[in-house]
Amino acid sequence: MERLGTGIRAGRLSPAEYESNFSDLHPRLDKHEALVAADRCYFCYDAPCMTACPTSIDIPLFIRQIATGNPLGSAKTIFDQNILGGMCARVCPTEDLCEQACVRNTAEERPVEIGRLQRYATDTAMQADKQFYSRPAPTGKTIAVVGAGPAGLAAAHRLAVKGHDVVIYDGRPKSGGLNEYGIATYKTVDDFAQQEVDYVLAIGGIEVRHEQQLGRDFSLADLQSQYDAVFVGIGLAGVNALRVEGENLPGVDDAVDFIASLRQAASKGDIAIGRRVVVLGGGMTAIDAAVQAKLLGAEEVTICYRRGKEHMNASEFEQDLATSKGVIIRHWLAPKSILAQDGKVAAIEVEYTKLVDGRLSTTGETGVIAADQIFKAIGQTFDASGLGALRMESGRIAINAEGKTSLDGVWAGGDCVFGGDDLTVSAVAMGRDAAESINRVLAAGAQPAVAVA
Repeated sequence: MERLGTGIRAGRLSPAEYESNFSDLHPRLDKHEALVAADRCYFCYDAPCMTACPTSIDIPLFIRQIATGNPLGSAKTIFDQNILGGMCARVCPTEDLCEQACVRNTAEERPVEIGRLQRYATDTAMQADKQFYSRPAPTGKTIAVVGAGPAGLAAAHRLAVKGHDVVIYDGRPKSGGLNEYGIATYKTVDDFAQQEVDYVLAIGGIEVRHEQQLGRDFSLADLQSQYDAVFVGIGLAGVNALRVEGENLPGVDDAVDFIASLRQAASKGDIAIGRRVVVLGGGMTAIDAAVQAKLLGAEEVTICYRRGKEHMNASEFEQDLATSKGVIIRHWLAPKSILAQDGKVAAIEVEYTKLVDGRLSTTGETGVIAADQIFKAIGQTFDASGLGALRMESGRIAINAEGKTSLDGVWAGGDCVFGGDDLTVSAVAMGRDAAESINRVLAAGAQPAVAVA
């Protein structure tokens, strides 16, 4: 007798089990825990952790401020560089960035808990509704921001701090972008993404127009004619196709859509999940989808990745998290076809792979994994609709070091640009720096130079 039943269905667990499974992955430190954690910091000069942070937060300073009983001052140090520091404290791969660079690793093989300390400080400020910035006299300039994700929000806030008016256009019904729709639920509990959006917008001078999509409701040329400058931070739109037989069968879904639906669900029990689930991919999206499938009550969850463990984009911490939840990760397997029974997914045929002269090659050896649901997490695509003559590079928007594009008055940042690396913290840095560039150009009263020939 099958313990969880067959097929794809909702309500596999009790309400109490859902609540437990989707509780906060890393609960906030209390005051005593924060002081103990902060006391481990050496407060290094030329600290390697600061260099490793894409937003260049002064990490030794903010930790010292916590250690001396000043969490609000610590939060300001963080927000000066990263206004979305609260979310980044929750979702940044700190184990590959600041904490990997921590000198405590040399002596103890255990870094200072920088991410959790950052969360302690930013949560303290947000819960006290402490606003550190106020708008100066209006400059009379208005900037359009396309995309209310991390890059767009960071750009909008920095521009508002400079006294400019900002109008954000976003195609979805809620702001937040990846933070609202693409992060595992157990990493951002209590609707934190919207709390952070509200905190960012509280400075004033920022209007958000939802369900306004570039290429459908307006074009880049429309914005250029109406605004003094434009920032494009539209992220990535879709998921790459498998291009195998059976891809369109019921039960084959995009992992990003699954994650989004779970985050927007009123109850986790409303989300249907298979008994046997296979996730295709090796990045963070694959890990998030697989772990959450298991937390929803799937009996067997398997990640299939076409290369080796060392090639996976997901961090080692995230891979270990998945396996600790019962997810099986199988390497050197590529999808060959999806098999059906009664018109629905029944299994996936995979082919073993190997590297030959540095290039991935199939071996001809195949196998079958039983599955009633398959999630695709094999990379996302960029939709250039409405961008007109904007120059592209490798399928993304080409920019210079300041975020300027090939068109006068247009900047871009985040995952949609060439060089974006699918990290919230990197998108924030690009949005912030582009805003500084926009402000310099507008303050000088000069026409922006064309960045990319």
